[in-house]
Amino acid sequence: MCGGKATNAILPLDMDVSAYLDRIDYRGPLNPDLATLTALHVAHLRSVPFENLSIHAGEPIVLNDEALFDKIVRRRRGGFCYELNGLFSALLRSLGFKVGMLSAQVAKNDGGFSADFDHMALVVNLEQEWLADVGFGDSFIEPLPIDTNQSQIQAKRTFRIDRDGDYLVMLRTEPGSDVWEPQYRFTRRTYQYADYDDQCRYHQTSPESHFTQNRICSMVTERGRISVSDTRFIVSEEGLRRERAVTGQQDYQQLLREHFGIVM
Repeated sequence: MCGGKATNAILPLDMDVSAYLDRIDYRGPLNPDLATLTALHVAHLRSVPFENLSIHAGEPIVLNDEALFDKIVRRRRGGFCYELNGLFSALLRSLGFKVGMLSAQVAKNDGGFSADFDHMALVVNLEQEWLADVGFGDSFIEPLPIDTNQSQIQAKRTFRIDRDGDYLVMLRTEPGSDVWEPQYRFTRRTYQYADYDDQCRYHQTSPESHFTQNRICSMVTERGRISVSDTRFIVSEEGLRRERAVTGQQDYQQLLREHFGIVM
């Protein structure tokens, strides 16, 4: 394991940053500052879906920059947290950001938290530390300040980060509610891909992992979110939700192509 703060590690020489920026349809400034980080974060969420299709297609998930670049950029696929945040961290480093991979424990319905390395999030060091995460499904859209305990309203939900002993806890509340629900917790210690291997393997193979139980593909849009599962196609826009049944494998494949640009 690798402890310490976010670093500016050297990228593989064959990282094609222009191709990555084209993949997320980003044409803005590239200065390593909060404005660029926020714009890249939003662009990534609106272009690269959260999906677990490789698990159900029998495609092994390999955690290194080269394999993830081939999948997400060249083959225009999505992925789950280790893939999306792993490659996003590589992009940020290539642009001069100081970024580290965090081990997050996801909140359970019974009030506890999952194992270490169950989720990968990112810390980005600017004038202060920011939590970035393009791989947690339906969550915050813009990076969150880590140390201010400041609430941020994003797409009608409100998010904040609280300290709880040795942990920092990311919480959210829904419109009209005063109940803050924990999403995951983490410490500032940073890690490398290899530290996530066991949990990544678990989520690909265990029948107890929710990733092996159902297929999901979901992505942020300018007005909300679109999602397709094995049985439902859901469009959420400005608080309104429309859904319909997926009528079969042909319909499912067409939805993937039309709305996510994915051909399996």
